[in-house]
Amino acid sequence: MKIAMGVTGGVAAYKAAELVRRLQDKKFSVQVVMTRAAREFVTPLTFAALTGNKVITEMFGGENGAPANLESAIEHIAVAQRIDLLLVAPATADILASFAHGEAGDFLTTLYLASTAPVIVAPAMNVNMWEHPATRANLETLRTRGVHVVDPEEGYLACGMTGAGRLASTEAIVEKVCHVLGVRDDFSGQTVLVTAGPTREDIDPVRFLTNRSSGKMGYALAEAAARRGAHVVLVSGPVHLPAPEGADWIPVRTTEEMRQAVRDRAPGADVVIMAAAVSDYRPTEARPQKLKRQGERLVLELEPTPDILAELGRDKGRRVLVGFAAETEHLAENSRSKMARKGADMIVANDVTQQGAGFDADTNIVTLFLRDGREIPLPKLSKLEVANRVLDQVLQLRKISG
Repeated sequence: MKIAMGVTGGVAAYKAAELVRRLQDKKFSVQVVMTRAAREFVTPLTFAALTGNKVITEMFGGENGAPANLESAIEHIAVAQRIDLLLVAPATADILASFAHGEAGDFLTTLYLASTAPVIVAPAMNVNMWEHPATRANLETLRTRGVHVVDPEEGYLACGMTGAGRLASTEAIVEKVCHVLGVRDDFSGQTVLVTAGPTREDIDPVRFLTNRSSGKMGYALAEAAARRGAHVVLVSGPVHLPAPEGADWIPVRTTEEMRQAVRDRAPGADVVIMAAAVSDYRPTEARPQKLKRQGERLVLELEPTPDILAELGRDKGRRVLVGFAAETEHLAENSRSKMARKGADMIVANDVTQQGAGFDADTNIVTLFLRDGREIPLPKLSKLEVANRVLDQVLQLRKISG
């Protein structure tokens, strides 16, 4: 996972070097962005040597004073698109004000505006600056916008005063990073098998039956489980998504191929999450040659595909089995019926006609249906957040199943 770490101009900038090391210990890749004032306290070379990555110091221009070019001019967009988190530590009163007021005067403030990744700030400043109404108002604005704040500690400050304003401990900042990114060890030692994406059933060499699944929900589940320490096996239909780092990725195309891949790997899994949108029917015969247009009606005879979820339910053992249901009506009734028929422990259901819950969206609106009768409706969340909520319930089911 990639973190852009902003370092701003305060005495606490020297502590950022240790913070980089601790983040690397957690397997994060760190790229440092320094303000001009920060370079008065620590050199870019220090962070370049620690991270092995380029340290960004200017809005325009390449490394070592190279002239501006197209790549350097749009670098803030490239960095914004590839990071999982923006962390600013230390965050001065000046940078907090710039963020709160939407200023874009340097690379770091422009990156803040250009990125949709979560943002964490760890303020450090003189106690009077920390307690000033302007700083408090700026922090409240940022919190309202979803920025996570690691409050400073109290103690002796470099200015000679005593009070709040000292940069939070490295441990506290790293803990906040892990919390925001969903990195934890509660699935350590467990194998989670996830299916994702659609399947395709051939009609002839150029046509096939499929559905609108993008695979984003299944891939979010695989990523979340990996972040939480699981060994992840991802069986994926055809999608346009990169395989999650660290997961065993098994690409398949048809329902039968997915069935075989799941059956081969389910015995070694502690949890199976069937998030794939498997084709329910396939042509009884795939034509060996392309069907030609004849100007007449064409009737395709279809047969049911294997019911992978039901097969797993009949031979579930002590595994936790989670199914998904994409519905257009009678959400609760259809989901509970599916859970009973398939032998699942939980059904994650959504009404795909809702705005923000349909196919190919980056968000989802789901209800978790559990065998004990509980229904847990979730608000509109990112698919990664939904994935973590699902995994939270899986942990509870794992405790029950022993």
